[in-house]
Amino acid sequence: MSNRTADAADDAGSTTNGGVGGSGSANGRQASKKQVEKVVLQYLKSKGYRNAEKALREDATLDGAEITISDLASAFPANEIGADANVPEWVLFYSEAEQGNPDAYSQSYRELRRWIDSSLDVYKHELYAASYPIFVHAYLDLHMRGLHEKAAEFMELYSRDHIVHHSKDIEVFSTLTTKEHVEENALAKLYRDNKYGIRMTRVGFELLLSFLQDHHFTLLMRTVNQYLNIRTIDGTVPISSEPEADVGITGHTQNQLDHFNSQDIALGSVPLDPFVRDEVERTLQSEAGRHTKDSASEEASALLDTFAKAKQENAANALAARDVIPMPPPRGVEIEQQIANLKALRKRVALGPAALPSVCMYTLHNTDNTMCCATVSEDLSLLAGGFSESYIKLWSLKHEPLRGFQSNFYPHSVNSEEEMEALREKTAEDSRRLVGHSGPVYGLDISFDSKYLISCSEDKTARLWSLDTLTNVVCYKGHNYPIWDVAFAPQGFYFATASHDRTARLWSCDNICALRIFAGHLSDVNCVRFHPNSKYVVTGSCDKTVRLWDVQRGSCVRVFTGHTGSVDTVAISPDGRIMASAGEDQTVNVWDLGSGRRMESLAGHTGPVYSLAFSQEGTLLVSGSADETVRAWDVKRSSAASDHPIVAQRRSDLEQAKTADPNAMDIDVEGASSAKAADSDSVAKDTTGSAEKTKNGTANGNESKKRDAAGIWKSKHVVESDALLSTWRTKSTPVYTVAMTKRNLAIAIGAFTL
Repeated sequence: MSNRTADAADDAGSTTNGGVGGSGSANGRQASKKQVEKVVLQYLKSKGYRNAEKALREDATLDGAEITISDLASAFPANEIGADANVPEWVLFYSEAEQGNPDAYSQSYRELRRWIDSSLDVYKHELYAASYPIFVHAYLDLHMRGLHEKAAEFMELYSRDHIVHHSKDIEVFSTLTTKEHVEENALAKLYRDNKYGIRMTRVGFELLLSFLQDHHFTLLMRTVNQYLNIRTIDGTVPISSEPEADVGITGHTQNQLDHFNSQDIALGSVPLDPFVRDEVERTLQSEAGRHTKDSASEEASALLDTFAKAKQENAANALAARDVIPMPPPRGVEIEQQIANLKALRKRVALGPAALPSVCMYTLHNTDNTMCCATVSEDLSLLAGGFSESYIKLWSLKHEPLRGFQSNFYPHSVNSEEEMEALREKTAEDSRRLVGHSGPVYGLDISFDSKYLISCSEDKTARLWSLDTLTNVVCYKGHNYPIWDVAFAPQGFYFATASHDRTARLWSCDNICALRIFAGHLSDVNCVRFHPNSKYVVTGSCDKTVRLWDVQRGSCVRVFTGHTGSVDTVAISPDGRIMASAGEDQTVNVWDLGSGRRMESLAGHTGPVYSLAFSQEGTLLVSGSADETVRAWDVKRSSAASDHPIVAQRRSDLEQAKTADPNAMDIDVEGASSAKAADSDSVAKDTTGSAEKTKNGTANGNESKKRDAAGIWKSKHVVESDALLSTWRTKSTPVYTVAMTKRNLAIAIGAFTL
């Protein structure tokens, strides 16, 4: 033990070989008490409490010699103040130098933020929650000490850390400008007169105290001791938007997420470009006005009627002109795409509980567990896969040759389309490798016109590829760590990336620098998707939250909490009103973007969910998972649909099977059944703790899972949600990607795993 006596040792009757002035243990303890009494006396004197000072001097029989606070602090260093004692039992000291330093709070809190920012993800959320009351009391103390300018600067610098969950309180605190305001304000008095409840894990609590103690941040330690009531728990601290009895101040709403999510957002559709609208009408009228009435002219007439209805719907839900994202002038491809969309709209199958989609499954063989991601073009002409061996592989789903240009190709020397075709490579292969990245390829997306492919990689770059020349066009650099996902905007031109550096970034194809940086997640940003109107970007993160970002302002406008694991995929309905998210917790959450509230939590998967896709009407959701299934969910259930004879029959079959033998059969909603293994309870269920970013990483971890002769994944029983409409099982193929075509055909892609 140190030769300086700690209070904890005094109370326990411990002895030391030396004390203050070299006295024995008894004299050391007596000297320590005298020193403390003198410090208290000096404090009363400095504050002008003359009567209390006189009474203490008489009762303690103190002489005139005084000891400064800094002298006592040097005699009792912070690293010897009972590290294993509870916070309320600590006797905390802070030096006169720190007391008189106007930047002490700002400096110590800045270091605390940096430390939390670099801490382990599993403790980051609870440490940020504990930093909020420290932030509040540091701000109020600055006002009480008359440092009003420093307080305003402190609020400006650090309030953004807590604006999501405490926006109301921060708005009130921002109005305080004087010491009298703090003394009279009801909210400030509430915080000063009550301890703020915090739930932390034991390890997180010890880490926080060790950091404050090791760095001698005694001002912050005093705040923790005086104003925080920390309750340690076993396990992890859940992230919830619901009020909790032992968190915050009793009787005061702590989690003000609903207030933050009440910001106005524009979810309307993009208005039709006048040039595109006029050209589409002119083209269709030209086809319909032919003198010879054939099938083409009749179809054009029908398309004109469909286009008229589409224009009315678009005009009713269109964004205001000020909210429209700037786009380059339209080209001929936009007109062709609009006509193709009209044709798909006429032939679209309306989906619902009584009309489930057809599913087209693309299974990739001989990948050797190296495929990380996959995507398919909107017109189903191309399929692309990203591999851990740093290349992208393209397949033509129409079995047409994928031909680039010869090495002696010079564009300025080409005068006609025939000359252009003559310079293409002479090959008949319908697959092609694209080489350019120097690390595993984690994300892919194909533009709406199937002209470009965007990819991202562990090498911290995103690359734009021309699908006409099959070459790399641009390399985009800006992220500091691997990029996990990339996505094109629905109208093309813009794309977004999600990275391990905890940011998402907005790019345009004609600029090598990022246009916006979306920072706010506490951990890796795993996935990113655009809103249908391109005005917003949705991101999912390892911090178990989903965020909606305004592209024009670069700020977060919605935060969705409720997942218990990493969020690996998100999807937005075509009407832009509903968002779905899923990931390692094996649950699909459906959210209302307008209110920011969860509409439903869908259970049924027994493995991490990799991909989600909405039907064109937004009434049905399709999910793909590591449990080797594709599932369909009814996200807009109605009483009329629930009473449909087909749905009622499925429900009846399911209930009868469960009643007959609830333990031996696992019946999906289609009525198909599979015998469960007799020892199903002993089969390991897929865990949600995987930190791998590649889909094959999860597949490798599933080798211990038992499979029967039919290749069906055996797992513990999961109580399935009523919204589950159907389950399609694959043969040893985790489903990496699902998509819905314009005609509501479901597409699924996976790699066969032995």
